[in-house]
Amino acid sequence: MRIRYVTLGTVAALLAVLGWLWLTMLSPYTYDRPAHLPDIEEGEHAVFVYGTLRFAPVRWVVMGRAGDTQAAALEGVRREGLDLTEAPGERVEGEVIVVDAGELERLDRYERLGIRYQRVPMRLANGRAVWVYRRLEEVSADADATN
Repeated sequence: MRIRYVTLGTVAALLAVLGWLWLTMLSPYTYDRPAHLPDIEEGEHAVFVYGTLRFAPVRWVVMGRAGDTQAAALEGVRREGLDLTEAPGERVEGEVIVVDAGELERLDRYERLGIRYQRVPMRLANGRAVWVYRRLEEVSADADATN
């Protein structure tokens, strides 16, 4: 009898996690892309990731595949919490993943583009152009006020 409760509890926890992932990553209920954002161009996009998207299981859940990454660095910035700030002489280590337009749209959804983050073009230490997600100013100010 005890094994039955453990099994039911495990299944319930798994379903709760899967439900939360669907709600936050895939459902039409938790994110509407702001109308002022430009359309995503077709083709490949290089994205520099420096936080949770460095983990293959997170990318798999968000994009539908883990993808191959390459080690990379942004110079002249420092990581502060969930954002990057200008910091001459410093650098942030991360990874670059190449995605298609549909995957970039899913990354935008995960980062809540236009609500929490903006996607900006930057150059890596090696000169390669990439997209980088940066916190929006008003979000950063609100987060600082609560910390």
